[in-house]
Amino acid sequence: MSSIFVHDVERPRRIGLPEAILCASKSVDQLAHILRSLAAKGSKALLTRLGPEQHAALAEELRSRIDYDPVSRTGFFGPVEPAAGPARIAVVTGGTGDQRVAEEAARTLAFHGEAVERHYDVGVAGLWRLLGRREALARFPVVIACAGMEGALFSVLGGLVPGLVVAVPVSAGYGVAEAGRAALSSALASCAPGIAVVNIDNGYGAACVALRALRAAAAR
Repeated sequence: MSSIFVHDVERPRRIGLPEAILCASKSVDQLAHILRSLAAKGSKALLTRLGPEQHAALAEELRSRIDYDPVSRTGFFGPVEPAAGPARIAVVTGGTGDQRVAEEAARTLAFHGEAVERHYDVGVAGLWRLLGRREALARFPVVIACAGMEGALFSVLGGLVPGLVVAVPVSAGYGVAEAGRAALSSALASCAPGIAVVNIDNGYGAACVALRALRAAAAR
């Protein structure tokens, strides 16, 4: 049975964000059908959780239209305008293992025309690394923080910078870290006021929180 793809063309008008295509649960044939439907309409799309095997299995006519990044497993289908203006969002990671999720957030923001400034591997195990960047991070209206293990980065950042901190628990760690659940609990239980929390490994969702916050502030 062939799949039917109905592109949500009204989503940008309703919420200001275009539809993204979650690829992880789709077959290569389904993805090819979706991409050809988008191409026929002249639409572009952000592809998330696009595995290297899925990407490699697509026909060349489709692969050639995708700007693919294997670290974040994201793809830009169709042309994307370069970011305009200085970065308003910082993306921070506790460790190198959090980079894949941070890059999903950064690439989502790039797709929407937002520049980002990356501050990677500044976790609390070496607190001086984060403290040395406090002034730089305090300049940003939004800081996306990606961390696994115990997730202490979220509370520390929330007590150091005035901007909106979006916590992204990462499924890095072992034992009681429980594939990101300890970091998620830490983010939800943080005593630093006003931290926004998204689901485990949800860099895409964190970027959307950042975009909504900036656009809501600009509309006032």
